[in-house]
Amino acid sequence: MRVEDQIKQLIRGVVKELGLPDGEVALEHPAEENNGDYSSNIAMAICSKHQSSSTPPTPRLLRAGNNQTNANDQAQNSQQFEYKSPRELAEAIVERIVSIPGYTRLADGQAPRSRDQVGVEVAGPGFINFYLSQEYLVGELGRVDENYGKSQMLSGKKYVIEHTSPNPNKAMHLGHLRNNLVGMAIGNIWEAEGAEVVRDCVDNNRGIAIAKLMWGYLKFAKREGEVTDLGYWYEHRDEWQTPESVGLRPDRMMDELYVKGAEDFKANGEVEEMVRQMVVNWEAGEEKTWALWRKVLDYVYQGQGLTLERLGNKWDKIWHEHEHYKQGKELVEQGLERGVLRQLEDGAVITDLEGEFGLTDTVVRKADGTALYITQDLALTKMKKETYGADKLFWVIGPEQSLAMKQVFAVCAQLGIGKYEDFVHLAYGYMSIKGVGKMSSRAGNVVYIDELLDLAKAKILKVMASRGWEQEELAKVAEEVAMGAVKYSILKVGRLRNMEFDVEESVSFEGNSGPYVQYTYARTQSVLRKSQISNFKSQTISKSQIQNLKLNTEEVAVLRWLYRFPEVVEQAATEYAPHLVAGYVYELAGRYNGFYNKHSILGRAKNESPSTNNQLPNNNQSQNSNNQIDEDGDREFRLALTAGVGEVLKSGLGLLGIKAPKKM
Repeated sequence: MRVEDQIKQLIRGVVKELGLPDGEVALEHPAEENNGDYSSNIAMAICSKHQSSSTPPTPRLLRAGNNQTNANDQAQNSQQFEYKSPRELAEAIVERIVSIPGYTRLADGQAPRSRDQVGVEVAGPGFINFYLSQEYLVGELGRVDENYGKSQMLSGKKYVIEHTSPNPNKAMHLGHLRNNLVGMAIGNIWEAEGAEVVRDCVDNNRGIAIAKLMWGYLKFAKREGEVTDLGYWYEHRDEWQTPESVGLRPDRMMDELYVKGAEDFKANGEVEEMVRQMVVNWEAGEEKTWALWRKVLDYVYQGQGLTLERLGNKWDKIWHEHEHYKQGKELVEQGLERGVLRQLEDGAVITDLEGEFGLTDTVVRKADGTALYITQDLALTKMKKETYGADKLFWVIGPEQSLAMKQVFAVCAQLGIGKYEDFVHLAYGYMSIKGVGKMSSRAGNVVYIDELLDLAKAKILKVMASRGWEQEELAKVAEEVAMGAVKYSILKVGRLRNMEFDVEESVSFEGNSGPYVQYTYARTQSVLRKSQISNFKSQTISKSQIQNLKLNTEEVAVLRWLYRFPEVVEQAATEYAPHLVAGYVYELAGRYNGFYNKHSILGRAKNESPSTNNQLPNNNQSQNSNNQIDEDGDREFRLALTAGVGEVLKSGLGLLGIKAPKKM
C-alpha cells in the first residue's frame, strides 16, 4: 500500500474513533513544500458538513408529523459535536494520530524531517500536514526499478481507444500529430496501470473525397497529354507518373493531385458529374473503378506508413469504411421499430434526443435513403462493442466533433448498444505553429508532420555535430532527440488547451523541453558508467546506510519528488492527462541537476563550475571520478539516487512515447 493510501486509511480510522461522520479523505501536496509532503483538510470538511446539517430547515422542507423528530436530531448532533472550530478538531485528530507508532507531533521550531517517523502538525485554520520520514524517502528509492510507477489499478479493465485515423487522400499534417501523440500516450499510461488496451482507427476510404483524388490522378498524373478515360488508364497504366518519376513521397504526390482534383470538381459541372458517377460505379463494384481506387489508396498508405512508423504509432485494428458502411441502415430500421428514431413526411429519419439527453436532433438517414456519417458511426460502435467486449470505448477526436459524438453515444444508448457512460470523447485543443497562425489547405500554410520532424532534426544535428559522433550514431540519436523535442512540446500542454507550437523552444537543450529531460537521463547514465560499477541499481542502498545518512537539501528535494511518480501516473490515467507526466519528469530533471551541480557524486575537478539547474553543461563539464567527493560515505547513496532518477526519467519519457538515449 502506498504511503498516501496509508495516511488516508489512518485518518479515516481516527475520524471513526472520534465518532465523527465518515467522509471523503482528500490528500494533496502543499504548494509550498515547507508545509509538508501531504496535507488534509478533513477537519474543515467535517466542520462544514456539520454546520450545514445543523442549520434548521425551512418550513417547506419539514414534513408533516416529523417536526419533532428533526428537532431532536438537530439537538443530538449539536450535543455530539463538541468542536468549536476546524482547528480544534484538527488538534484532536492529530492527538490520536501521534499516539500510533511511527508518527510524531512536530513542535514549534522543530526540524520537520524526522529520521524514522512521519511528522504531523496542525497548520492555519485546520490543515493537517504530514512530513515523510527520511527512512521512508530513501527506502522508496530502493523500490525504484523498471516497473516503478506501474500498478494494477485498472487490472481487469479493457479499454478501446480510437486515434489518428488520417483520411487516405493526403499526407499527414500537424492536425493529425496532436491526435496521434495524445492517443498513444494515454494508451501507454493505461497499460502502465494494468488495463488491456486496444488501439484502433477508422480508414475513411470511400466516398466523394476519395473520388476527387481518383479524378486528380486520372486527369493530372499522365506523363504526357491529358486523358480522362478510365478504360484507357486501365489498359495503359505505365503512362501515368509514379512518386519516383516526380521525386515525391507517395502521399505528397497524392496530396497535390487531390487538391487539383478537388479544384477541378468545384470549377466544372461536367467534371462534378463524372466524379459523382465514379462513386456510383465504385458502389456497384465496377472493376476499372476499383482498380483506380486501389492504386491511389496504395500510394497514400505507403507515404502515411512512413510517417506513422517514424512516430512509433500502434494500431491493433484498422476498420476500413468500405467493409461496414452499409450496415448502419439496419440500425436505422431498428431505431424506427423501437420508437427512438422518427421518420419525417419527406422520408428522412431523425433522432429523438432532446427529451432524454438534452441534445439537438440530427438526421441519420436522408430522404432518398442515403446513409450519413452518424449512420456508419452507429454501426461501427456496435461492431466494436461486439468484437472487443470492452468496458469503455474512447475516441480521440477534435473538439469540433463534440456534439456529433454526444449524439452518437446517445443513439447507441437508445438502441441498447451500450450505456451512454461507456463511451468517451477525448477532445484536444487546437494547435498552430508560432509565426504561421491557423493552418489550412486553402491558405497554403499546412505544415506536414515530416517537415516539422525534419526541421527539428536539422536543428538538433547542428547542436550535436560538434561533439565527436560517429555519423551513423549521430543520425540515430538526433532522430530520437528530435522526436522527443516535438512530442514533449505537444504533450506538456494540457490536452484541452489550445497551443502554439514553438520550434525553437521545442529543440532547446535548456528549460522545459524534451531534449533537456533526455539530456538529464543521459547525464545519469554517464555518471553510472564512470562509476565503473556494472548494472548499478537504486536498490543497492542498505537499511543501515539509510539510518546513518545525513541528507543535504538537494538530495531531500530529489527524494521528495521521486516517490510521487506512481501517484502522477495514476492521476494521468484517470484524468486522461499525459501533461502531468511531462510536468513530473521536467521537475525531476531540474531537481536532479540542482543536486548534480552543487554536490560531487564521483568527484569534480576543482576548477569546474556548475551550470544552473535547467541548463546543460558544455563538453568540459562532468563528474570526474578521479577526485574525492564531498562526503566519502555518501558515494554509494548518490549513485543509487542517480540510478533511481535515471530509471524514473526513462519510464516517464517512455509513457509519452519518447526514447531516452544513453548518450547525448
